[in-house]
Amino acid sequence: MSEDKEVTIYDIARHLKISAATVSRGLKDHPAISKQTKKKIAEAAKNLGYRSNTFASSLRSKKTNTIGVIVPRLNSYFMSSVLAGMEDAASREGYNLIISQSLESAEKEIGNAETMFNKRVDGLLVSLAYDTKNIDHFTPFFKKDIPVIFFDRVYPMSDTTVVVIDNFQAAYEAVTHLIKQGCHRILHLAGNNLRNVYADRIRGYQQALKDNGIPYDEKLVYTSTLSEDAGTAAAAYILKLKKRPDAVFSANDTAAAFCMLKLKEEGIAIPGDIAFTGFNNDPISKVVEPHLTTVNYSGYSMGEVAVTKLTEHLNGVSSLKNTKSIVLRSDLIVRNSSLKTKSL
Repeated sequence: MSEDKEVTIYDIARHLKISAATVSRGLKDHPAISKQTKKKIAEAAKNLGYRSNTFASSLRSKKTNTIGVIVPRLNSYFMSSVLAGMEDAASREGYNLIISQSLESAEKEIGNAETMFNKRVDGLLVSLAYDTKNIDHFTPFFKKDIPVIFFDRVYPMSDTTVVVIDNFQAAYEAVTHLIKQGCHRILHLAGNNLRNVYADRIRGYQQALKDNGIPYDEKLVYTSTLSEDAGTAAAAYILKLKKRPDAVFSANDTAAAFCMLKLKEEGIAIPGDIAFTGFNNDPISKVVEPHLTTVNYSGYSMGEVAVTKLTEHLNGVSSLKNTKSIVLRSDLIVRNSSLKTKSL
């Protein structure tokens, strides 16, 4: 048989001298076919190099058993944890994932969405890029009633199901902790307010200051991409301030850790001179010295819940119309970077 020729069920039938209908039923694990015959069919299919035509099958059933996933970037611990949860949940439910990354670009996210639509995914899971201003590129999914769940970075006022944490409350607790440590001039390393996670975290920061009688100062908000370089640049900004902060609340751990490292190089004592809290409980929070106080929430659980809710909808177990917001738990993990006093 030519190596270029695609092996069909008819080739398997001729090889085994049985009907193509029997081969088809055997490959589909039909109860009318004996276990011995199924085994022979499976072995022949493997030896001949048969590949199931899932595309043709999906056209007939109008179902591909695939879920599309669009994430901002793959090279983050949090997103890796999310995808691990998604993979496990999808595997249990008999679904495959098609994963793409926007690389924090709205333009690339638009292309990713178009690709997922053309791939005929049964549903879509999305965490938005840093600069996405609207979700018009998901309109084709909405029009076709293809379910879309947004997770972590979601779009405000969107009439879709979202899986999130209470970023406002988590930030409020982190800043309140710093205030209880005696800090009253707290700088916030902020992200782009287009994204709910960063908008809610700065609101929590502001509310904690207000509730404790501390005036809000715009000079104590440093907005960036929260990257490694941004953390280092934030340290340079802090060093130039005439009146330096006595604490930093960062919207992620990466910026916090690299800001700490640069400040320590310049002779700033942490937490003695400046206390620190981060967000996400990334591995770097336990590597940097002193270990970083941070907000922990499970990326694995977020991914698992997102896929479970989507597959329950796809399988008719429940409807997403009845579930608009799923809020997962978060906890403040207190470590030495924020402890100016002996008591927690």
